[in-house]
Amino acid sequence: MEVKKKFSLLLFCVMCIYFLQAQQTVVRGTWITNVASDAMHSPEKVRETVAHCKRNGLTDIFVVVWNRGYTMYPSKVVKQYIGVAQDPFYKGFDPLKAFVQEGHAAGLRVHAWFEFGFSYAYQDSSDRSWLKRYPHWVGKDVQGKLLKKNGFYWWNAMHPDVQKFMRLLVTEVVKNYAIDGIQGDDRLPAMPAEGGYDEYSKSLYAKANNGQIPPNDPREPKWLQWKADQLSAFGKSLYQAVKKTRKDCLVTWAPSIYPWSKEQYLQDWPKWMREGYADWIIPQVYRYKLDAYEQTLKAIDGQVSQEEKRRLFPGILTSLGDGYRADTTMLNGMFRINRKYGYQGEVLFYYESIKETTSPLYK
Repeated sequence: MEVKKKFSLLLFCVMCIYFLQAQQTVVRGTWITNVASDAMHSPEKVRETVAHCKRNGLTDIFVVVWNRGYTMYPSKVVKQYIGVAQDPFYKGFDPLKAFVQEGHAAGLRVHAWFEFGFSYAYQDSSDRSWLKRYPHWVGKDVQGKLLKKNGFYWWNAMHPDVQKFMRLLVTEVVKNYAIDGIQGDDRLPAMPAEGGYDEYSKSLYAKANNGQIPPNDPREPKWLQWKADQLSAFGKSLYQAVKKTRKDCLVTWAPSIYPWSKEQYLQDWPKWMREGYADWIIPQVYRYKLDAYEQTLKAIDGQVSQEEKRRLFPGILTSLGDGYRADTTMLNGMFRINRKYGYQGEVLFYYESIKETTSPLYK
């Protein structure tokens, strides 16, 4: 009898392992940009891009839809806010619609990537309708200056009007396109840790902390965590808004690696996984050396549970607009390390490296 019980228990465990393996999502994806790439420029380019992705064995494409204050698709939401429905470059053409049609015909999942998130401009903010029309939206640093980091100008991601706009923008896409998912990256939900010194945020903090004003150190632990918690709360509300609009639409995030993500951009993404408002996490494990890449994956292993790990797929750097390309040795090495640590896929930044391949990435 005892032997029979042990055998039954062993059989149950084997079946559970088999079931979990069978349910494991495989993601082989790439980001498709409108910068340093012509992949989105025309219906012909979209078809060519999808064909390259299919030929290389990809399963997912993440198509940029929000960049430098404009949408790549015709947006009624943005038109209501600034009077411009779409990036003028794409006038008369809807690349998102084309990618959904061509991608699905090829059996690929298509995700709408809100690349700029809470950033409204890059390098020059003076000629943007957003700053002129909504000056109360802007983020401020401790000196009261416009919140700017690495050339990007940022809104105050904690302001309710900013959050309302972003929810409307994202759910508009979920309602109007048969996308498989939406994605925010290191700018959604995010804000530079140097922010939070606008009048609205200071008042909000004081109200929650018995009248205390924020410290001058933007990374003082309590102040930093409070700001990160505000961004996490928005991430949760956006997740819920998407699921309410269409339950089967994936919500994925592609933040920086932790804890740098939290210390620099208030992205406390292990919390997002624990609390259930991240279908997938695709951390940007952007490294130029294999040993550094592996060390980063080791660190991530200590930040997530085994169950959470099944919903995590490393983002890897394969190319840049300045001409950098990861060679075959580097690329295969990153794939090998991912499998070694149990990751069933990855997402490549960005598509141009796939276009240049002479043999399929995945066979």
